[in-house]
Amino acid sequence: MLVWLSGCGYMVGNVRAPEVQTVYVPTFTSEGFRRGYEQQLTEAVQKHVQMRGYRLAKPPEADTRLVGHIVAVDKRPVNQNRFDDPRELELALAVTVRWEDARTGQLLSSTEFPIDALGSHAVTQTTFAPETGQSLATGSQEAVDTLARRIVEMMEVPW
Repeated sequence: MLVWLSGCGYMVGNVRAPEVQTVYVPTFTSEGFRRGYEQQLTEAVQKHVQMRGYRLAKPPEADTRLVGHIVAVDKRPVNQNRFDDPRELELALAVTVRWEDARTGQLLSSTEFPIDALGSHAVTQTTFAPETGQSLATGSQEAVDTLARRIVEMMEVPW
């Protein structure tokens, strides 16, 4: 049975590149006017990188570098009452990410997570309702965590 399972293409453990042990994640950049998302997203990405078994390192010791740029942060009402008070809001984040080998400069992976013209198809978006006790902070945390998980999934070895 062991011989039979060895040829199925299954992998045991993480699906990460074995030659990559350390990752440097500098603070994400942003040109938008909504501040604070750079640090929040950077911390979430670093947490997810460590959860995947990589070790964080500074530039001279790091095998790879994961660089991100926040392209857009969009917050808009989805539902409002007759007095134009928002009952439900939507928060969408869009980023570009490059994962490169720090030793050679070779691009390992590059992904763009765009918001389309209407903003309805973002890589991550979340809704929150202030009337039920939710806030921009809870919506932001959910959106950032989802986006960080998707960014780190980009670092997996393709099947």
